[in-house]
Amino acid sequence: MILNLIVSIVLQFSSLFVDDQPVFKGGQRSLTTFIYSRLIYPEYSKDNCLQGTIQVSFKLNQQGKIFHSEVVRGYGLDLDAEALRVVRLTTGRWIMPANHDSTVSMILPVNFSLKNYKCEERTKDEINAAINAYQAREGLSKVVFNYYDQKFKGIANPAEEARIEAIKMQLGFDDKFIQSLLRQAQQKLKQEDRQGACEDFITIRRLGSDKSAKFIEQYCN
Repeated sequence: MILNLIVSIVLQFSSLFVDDQPVFKGGQRSLTTFIYSRLIYPEYSKDNCLQGTIQVSFKLNQQGKIFHSEVVRGYGLDLDAEALRVVRLTTGRWIMPANHDSTVSMILPVNFSLKNYKCEERTKDEINAAINAYQAREGLSKVVFNYYDQKFKGIANPAEEARIEAIKMQLGFDDKFIQSLLRQAQQKLKQEDRQGACEDFITIRRLGSDKSAKFIEQYCN
């Protein structure tokens, strides 16, 4: 199956009175290429043909580094986190005007679109069901994470573990899933995204696995 990802980048400003604007090094085309080359289409959204535009707001200091960023319009899906991650990777790659106002927010819309993936066969009801399932899945995931956070601290109730393991099985949090998270984290390390990689490594630990322990010790402490 061929995955064709379209990323549309158009820089917007929260103020209409911005004369000298920050410019990504290399210009608009370089910005689009930078985002496109680093974006990892999230597995759940890819498997369920979830697409759309995520609006990420951020501010830059005088050195061109991002000091505040957030999703201002998203879907509550894994697409949101990935859009935020790749926008944060642009930090330090901006040419700043001398009179830059660091209180002005900029917005990057990141468009996720799947082609040649049979998404045209999915009905609107199926798409909505996938979105609802993701949100329900997030609630169950938190139950698992909370248990293993407590276990890591030595305060979990062992009697609960069988129920947690059943939830993990229901959600597909098996060895295959953990291995895919490891590969994703290592890919982020190659992009010099230590924060994103550590989030994945810690998620693995929060699933009750020790397969990321050495990576957490090396990169995340």
